[in-house]
Amino acid sequence: MPYGSRLAATMTRRLGRECVYTPSARLALYLALRRWCRPGGRVLMSPVNDDVILFVVLAAGLRPVTAPVSPWDGNIDPAAVPESTWRSLDAVLTTNLYGIPDRVAELRRRCDQLGIPLIEDAAHAIGTQVAGRPVGSFGEAAAFSLSKHVAAMAGGFLAVEDARTRRELEILRDDLLTPARLRADLSVTLRPLARSTVKALHLVRPTWRAMQRLGLLERDADSYRMPLHAPRLSLAAHEAPSLPPYDPWIRVDLNDYRVRHGAFVRAQLNLRLSRLDTDLAHRRAGATLLAGTPWSSPAVRDHGGALPLFRVPLLVDDRDALVERLVGHGVVTGYLYDPPLDDYAGAEFVDPAPDPEPARWFASHVLPVDPLLARRVTKALTKERTRTAEPGPELTARWTPRDSRTRPV
Repeated sequence: MPYGSRLAATMTRRLGRECVYTPSARLALYLALRRWCRPGGRVLMSPVNDDVILFVVLAAGLRPVTAPVSPWDGNIDPAAVPESTWRSLDAVLTTNLYGIPDRVAELRRRCDQLGIPLIEDAAHAIGTQVAGRPVGSFGEAAAFSLSKHVAAMAGGFLAVEDARTRRELEILRDDLLTPARLRADLSVTLRPLARSTVKALHLVRPTWRAMQRLGLLERDADSYRMPLHAPRLSLAAHEAPSLPPYDPWIRVDLNDYRVRHGAFVRAQLNLRLSRLDTDLAHRRAGATLLAGTPWSSPAVRDHGGALPLFRVPLLVDDRDALVERLVGHGVVTGYLYDPPLDDYAGAEFVDPAPDPEPARWFASHVLPVDPLLARRVTKALTKERTRTAEPGPELTARWTPRDSRTRPV
């Protein structure tokens, strides 16, 4: 049987699409880009995204084209993309940032008009639906992440339209996997247990501070982005499309992203996947609570807090100082994508967005909150007298927070 077929079958039943199991969502996304995009192609993507995803796109031999976004959710705003940019594209990559869905119906329509693939990054969006359809069922392919749900910290899927394509991708996946290692399997098994123990013993603050002081964090202590190392990145481009030259960037925070995990790890992931619906229900409840706070993004309130969000985007003033103070409340904030990718990587590696200000404002004010910690974070933000961030007149003159389908006006 194909590697990970039991896990894939479970996800296939959930989505109604053929699924390929992968050790990570980043490997799943790479498979999709290699399958549907020619080397040298141009891919539209949000600049408010994980830097790892930027490097996955570069490793596939593609040129990232950063899109204008809504300042309320950081997702692509299709209506603000210039027509000249649309005509230059070879693919569109969604983000579904923090689980808030992209304007996927409009993106699907534009891709159909242009005859280009829509690829969904649904790593944050297991369980999210648009018009009664699950995110991940609109594009030619969709990458999902178990490492961001049910405390799995490993595992991914690539959902595709038919069995023939699935079999082709399984062959490509197997060529990219590295051999199983006992150390990697033990790490995957013990990481969730270690994290749960730290939380249960209220050791989040001392553990985090110790990791900072000991240099155990893979990203700079004073930055949300990993070091770019531009000269090395330029050299890697000569070997693209290829994963190994980009491993120093793509493996950050998930060093075994393409390691063939053993049967024990996959059995544990099957058990955790069986608890997914319970996890999603708890996330909906937490998102609903946070949607009622004064800091909630209009994009969350538009959905009534009913989405099973991976993180709930709150919009706050003095965000960076607040992130530091929250550690004292036992809350470590992750998944901050600041600065936007076009500012981070520069024009050598990406096409900059035609209007970068909405992305800059959102990226510098968003506080992504785990909905499973909704009550604790609400109490901490109240105690810290947190102020709600309001966009300046330049943004409010062009954007309305009326709903999550915000358009320039």
